[in-house]
Amino acid sequence: MRRALWFFAVIILILFLSSCASRTVQGETLSTEPSYYIQNKGSDTIVNLALRWAEAYQQAHPEVRISVTGGGSGTGIAALIDGTVDIANASRAMKKEEIEAARAKGIEPVEHVIARDAIAVIVNPSNPVSQLTLEQISLIYQGKINNWREVGGEDRPIVRLSRETNSGTHVYFLEAVVRLGQKDNKALFSPDTLLLPSSEGIITEVRDNPNAIGYDGLGYVTPEVKVLAVAKTADDPYILPSVETVNSGAYPISRDLYMYTQKEVNAAVQAYLDWLLSPEAQKIVLELGFVPVRQ
Repeated sequence: MRRALWFFAVIILILFLSSCASRTVQGETLSTEPSYYIQNKGSDTIVNLALRWAEAYQQAHPEVRISVTGGGSGTGIAALIDGTVDIANASRAMKKEEIEAARAKGIEPVEHVIARDAIAVIVNPSNPVSQLTLEQISLIYQGKINNWREVGGEDRPIVRLSRETNSGTHVYFLEAVVRLGQKDNKALFSPDTLLLPSSEGIITEVRDNPNAIGYDGLGYVTPEVKVLAVAKTADDPYILPSVETVNSGAYPISRDLYMYTQKEVNAAVQAYLDWLLSPEAQKIVLELGFVPVRQ
């Protein structure tokens, strides 16, 4: 009988413990199960930053779980329009037709600037070219300049690298560099431009190919490649990308980085968005090579 009672007591204790979904930390009772899930998707430029942010935030807020995935700015924005994510990451502004598509589904998108970035133009370290104008870069990517000799380099063919078309970085580079920011300019990337699916892929190919030219967000640039100084025109100074030159406006290829949400968000999403502009979160921006929106 005693053994039976003991066994029954153990069973009751196990059931009680398994039904208790809480733990105590420094006298406070916290749920071991997350109360809020935030779905965050989009830009591959932002994905590493978003992952670091999510990790830091969840450590301080165990009641929140943040799922971060990439796929490109277009993918994130499409998911926001479909109502399948809470936050869409984008390295470009939403297009007019995307905003209209969202509104057609009853979603009013709200833009949040969460960091800034410079687009670095990169070549292989063995390439003697160290600077280019925006016009020269535009002509290279249009296929009108095809040999490094035409811009002061060696007699070698130019291999053009770009992000794929779903990338916000691709769209920004097309509009700001290939088309030189001119709204009536309809120039396109040369058909022989190699489209790569990731920022890391651009770095690897430029590192391994002495004829290559590519572009990447400053936060992804490594010492394995050479960053070119860029001038707005041949009469302007050639500027290297950095936090200082982006903030001063001196570097000509820089942009804001965005998160998009619906107009009405729950308290957990709003608290997270507020935290992203805190000194703690903006310090992570700087650590990853991006430019803080708040110093």
